[in-house]
Amino acid sequence: MRYAAICLVLAVMLSFPAPTVAADTDQEQPSKLWMHREVPVDAPTLVDRLPRGRGQKLILAPLNNPYAPVQVNVDADGFNIPDDAANEPSIAVDPTAPNRMVIGWRQFDSTSSNFRQAGWAYSKDGGRTWTFPGVIEPGVFRSDPVLDVDSNGTFFYNSLTVVGSTYLCDVFKSIDGGETWDAGVSAYGGDKQWMAIDRTGGIGEGNIYASWTLWYSSCDGQFTRSYDGGYNFLDCIDVPGAPYWGTITVDPDGAVYVAGDGQVVAKSSTLQDEDLPPDFDFVRYPSLGGGAQGWAGPNPGGLLGQLWIASDHSDGPTRGNIYLLGSVDPQGTDPLDVMFCRSTDGGNTWSNPVRVNDDAQASNRWQWFATMSVAPNGRIDAVWNDNRNDPGGYDSQLFYSYSTDAGETWSADEPLTGAWDPYVGWPQQQKIGDYYDMVSDELGAHVAISTTLNGEQDVYYLRIGEYDCNGNGIADPDDIADGASYDCNDNGIPDECEIAADPELDADGSGVLDECEALGDLDGDGEVDTADLLTLLANWGDCPGGGEPCPGDLDGDGDVDTADLLALLGNWG
Repeated sequence: MRYAAICLVLAVMLSFPAPTVAADTDQEQPSKLWMHREVPVDAPTLVDRLPRGRGQKLILAPLNNPYAPVQVNVDADGFNIPDDAANEPSIAVDPTAPNRMVIGWRQFDSTSSNFRQAGWAYSKDGGRTWTFPGVIEPGVFRSDPVLDVDSNGTFFYNSLTVVGSTYLCDVFKSIDGGETWDAGVSAYGGDKQWMAIDRTGGIGEGNIYASWTLWYSSCDGQFTRSYDGGYNFLDCIDVPGAPYWGTITVDPDGAVYVAGDGQVVAKSSTLQDEDLPPDFDFVRYPSLGGGAQGWAGPNPGGLLGQLWIASDHSDGPTRGNIYLLGSVDPQGTDPLDVMFCRSTDGGNTWSNPVRVNDDAQASNRWQWFATMSVAPNGRIDAVWNDNRNDPGGYDSQLFYSYSTDAGETWSADEPLTGAWDPYVGWPQQQKIGDYYDMVSDELGAHVAISTTLNGEQDVYYLRIGEYDCNGNGIADPDDIADGASYDCNDNGIPDECEIAADPELDADGSGVLDECEALGDLDGDGEVDTADLLTLLANWGDCPGGGEPCPGDLDGDGDVDTADLLALLGNWG
């Protein structure tokens, strides 16, 4: 039955003409590439996201405290939307306000159609809750979502579309934390593109780099870049080795690395400078002990993971290291393992591969969708789907491991979710996307995954480790307990993080949440006491500025008076 379904999908794919290959390339198209092409087949279906309570509001009991996946593609009241599908998520976290983050994904408004669009949601509370406004361009076929953010907190969403037989990418920009997006800019592109933004503070600060599969390209080449913050993308150039199904990283010195299957890594130290020729220094072929795979096992209609390249930006001895990780078919009985290697000399030479997953080798153990990110302190985080607890089947759990010694050794594998069936909820295509995404910080990682924990394909956010919303390397609960941060509304989030992510919560700019000021907690320390009383009395009378709010004006009538004093005393303690 599954074989017949796979044949049907391939037959539909083959009914579309293949894009024209760049005429000046002398490279042959790899035999497995022809299978992976994003093309529209069905007409769009649109669904509203009004609060109707049609689905269930998921409160998932964590398998291992404190991990609890939070559904992202929900209606306006936080309830699941039945009969849609969401997969292939990408996440970006605002470096200026880490409580603000955005996830994009492939949104299928009906599982009876494989028409997908550019779905997205944003969070202002560190991923605890999400707002799903809809899709960026309703009714427009879009796939392969890739998100990143610049040093100023501007989010970018790179999205693939298809016009006839031409693969094109547009990059959309959001300056309000992902609440709204501009009309987008053409960014050339092609199938299975990836994007990275320079946040090094060097000459390449703010540069946007994108690469994709050469054989499904909108131009003669597979790489573009923007030097003006995403307003314009320059003509395409070739990447030596033609990497595909991979990612991009920027090292601490601003050098750009493009990785892909065939275990190809191409490096350029000049792309960061727009006044220099757009050349690549060299290409290397590090070994992960096997190649990337797809169209088999738990994801029969798609990739089983892409190759991840990441750079170490820590201030320690591992700074500048380059890491490569992926789910590959290794030697031996395992169909797929998570494998890792590293370079300590700027990508010139590479270590032997290291196996990350620590289960016993067996013929039906699939470690798929392996994903990697590197923390500012140099810790390497990795997650993947794993069916080790379902012998003979494909039911999978999300597993996690980390390394604190540049990948020489890895922590014991840890399951983060319960088991879920990857064969549930297919939206007229037999896959749950092609990748996951994650962003690490000092204390843990923000992870975007797609699973069927709800009996259908949905996108979830999961936090690994304690929250550190101000990026000081200290867990938020410890900051609050030590008095280094206030939590005047007692929601477990330091007030300064709430205000940074959503300035409207402090409309008068006092540095204290308005809801706390209204109770008389004028300094935001979580209690109404003598210090607040003295502040109120010091501002007694009319507020300056013709009725503008001022400290102590608890009822907002433009002056500090007896009514405010009585309100403060009523909340004393």
